[in-house]
Amino acid sequence: MTDTIPAERPRLLPPPTRDRPALRERLAGLVRGGADTARWERPAFLGLLLVTGVLYVVNLGVNGWANAFYSAAVQAGSQSWEAFFYGSSDAANAITVDKPPAFLWVIGISVRLFGLNSWSILVPQALMGVASVAVLYRIVRRRFSADAALTAGAVLATTPVATLMFRYDNPDALLVLLTVGAIALTLRGIESGRMRWVVWAGVLVGLGFLTKQLQAFLVLPPLVGVYLVASPRPVLRRIGHLLAAALAVVVSAGWWVAIVELVPASARPYVGGSQTNSFLELTFGYNGLGRVTGDETGSVVPGGTTGAGSWGSTGLTRLFGSEFGTQVTWLLPTALVLLAVSLVAIGVRRRRDPRLATVLVLGGSLLVTGLVFSFMGGIFHPYYTVALAPYIAGLVGIGAGLLWQRRPVLAWRIVAAAVVAVSGAWSFVLLSQASSWQPWIRWVVLAATVVGAALVVLRPRGRVLAGATVATVLVAALLGPTAFSVQTTTVGHTGALPSAGPSVTTSGFGGGRGGMPVGRGGPGGQGGAGGQAAPGGQGAPGGQAAPGGQAAPAGRGGTGGAPGGTGGGNAPGGGTNLLGGSTEVSDEVVDALSVDADEYTWAAATVGSNSAATYQLATGDPVMAIGGYNGTDPAPTLSEFRALVAAGKVHWFIGGASQSGAGSSTGSDAAEQIAEWVAAHSEATTVDGVTMYDLTPAS
Repeated sequence: MTDTIPAERPRLLPPPTRDRPALRERLAGLVRGGADTARWERPAFLGLLLVTGVLYVVNLGVNGWANAFYSAAVQAGSQSWEAFFYGSSDAANAITVDKPPAFLWVIGISVRLFGLNSWSILVPQALMGVASVAVLYRIVRRRFSADAALTAGAVLATTPVATLMFRYDNPDALLVLLTVGAIALTLRGIESGRMRWVVWAGVLVGLGFLTKQLQAFLVLPPLVGVYLVASPRPVLRRIGHLLAAALAVVVSAGWWVAIVELVPASARPYVGGSQTNSFLELTFGYNGLGRVTGDETGSVVPGGTTGAGSWGSTGLTRLFGSEFGTQVTWLLPTALVLLAVSLVAIGVRRRRDPRLATVLVLGGSLLVTGLVFSFMGGIFHPYYTVALAPYIAGLVGIGAGLLWQRRPVLAWRIVAAAVVAVSGAWSFVLLSQASSWQPWIRWVVLAATVVGAALVVLRPRGRVLAGATVATVLVAALLGPTAFSVQTTTVGHTGALPSAGPSVTTSGFGGGRGGMPVGRGGPGGQGGAGGQAAPGGQGAPGGQAAPGGQAAPAGRGGTGGAPGGTGGGNAPGGGTNLLGGSTEVSDEVVDALSVDADEYTWAAATVGSNSAATYQLATGDPVMAIGGYNGTDPAPTLSEFRALVAAGKVHWFIGGASQSGAGSSTGSDAAEQIAEWVAAHSEATTVDGVTMYDLTPAS
């Protein structure tokens, strides 16, 4: 019998002990920041983001579908991956929206995760706004004080047009985030001399192209120029880095463009906004050079390169007019002054100073984008100016920080007092344009301006008085835009032409749209540029908000006329709701459109994407947008539409105003031809004031 050695029992190791004090210290470090960070800085930064998030999210549902044109495309993408990829207006993939779909992808993922509703569409936009504030803070903080970075973030967060667009489903929110991200990465590349940073910046610019096409490239001249000047690498190495970044732009933007252009037209939706079913034509035409020259084939109204065109007077004072001024320019004069102040304070000869590079990138981006906006003769809406907001905010934060550091010197204090005076005076002017809305605010701003400028010059001693000086200056500079931003969150904004803040009247400086007053239109009537139609008004037939206005979400115009006729501009019966707000669709109309909808590819067809979007969102079924956004695209042609009807793919045609070619001598008249053919071959039925044609028996 052999002895056996018993196996040694495994020792049970004691559970690892958690060093709770160390864990608490680590969590606290996330809040406080690094060793070189003041204890108050990180909490202040997180507080800034929290307040920004609250501002952008509170009462968000009041906007409903916001821009129904894009909300309908998101709905389509939640039902069809093909529609998701192309950015189609409907799940049956008749036509795309008139923009590339990157921003729709972001919103579409949210909708697929949380379902289709106002919050799942708009919350991603708000989060992009918070992220933009955070990135701008980081850009400024890397080379300037925490005070400067916090000021920059606060200015961006409270810019009225930023509050508007970070609560809206237009592409501008993503474009702003990608732009400030590209600036941050380029500046990292300048500091380190490493190519990877500028390559990643190129990727973001390329994604910006897939968000809003050539507008994303406005940031390229300052990025390229500053990198060539400030990078520590030899000249040939700098050029090599920029070529690599250019390749990154082409690849990150071009892969989707290549697919769209290479896929046969019969196997994909029509490219909305183009006349030849080409994304390249859309890029360089309607959404490209046409925006600069005013020669936009298929535009709803013609533009003009000089004088008072349909999209506002062009020139250096354009952005200061009441239509645009209250959106973004509250601190634009201040930013321009502080750009010069910063260059003097840092020294323009310090080529490799990262502080100078930061100022040059922000200042160059402001000047390039601002000049293009000022002189472009084509379609130009006030909300486009959100692109300027991060540049203005960054320059204001940097310049204010530099002046505060130099406050012991009397000359710099005098300059700082002049800056305070400029800020407060312009804010007073803008607030006076909304004199009937909270008039006390402008007097508070004026008083704070006078007191703040005096305190800056006198420089009272003591922490308490210094804090009082800062608080008074902030009131003078930020109370006006903050008040407009808060007001923006209290009312609903819908349609293609939202405008931030209360209604304003035309000022003498800069002017409005061709001299038109910017005010609140009567019920269902003609809203002035930038104004808002009164909610719930009973509009006369044909009532339509003017470009720049905002139609009432619940307003009801007159009954729809026959195809090709003129219907109410704000009611379902009005057909094409080209530039107005979202409309309501009655239960009777929804029930009629939903009958046997599953048996058809499109439950209905109507002229114009805004009208189609209204019915599609109400029913959940695909609705064909004949002629695309403006009703001026040759999609489908009359012969193509007749073939679809003969094949039993379209159930209803919804009558209304056929705006094909309205106000423009260019663009296709296919929509008018289709409307006339339907009227001649189908019998009209009126459902709750909406003219509808059953296409089933049509031949």
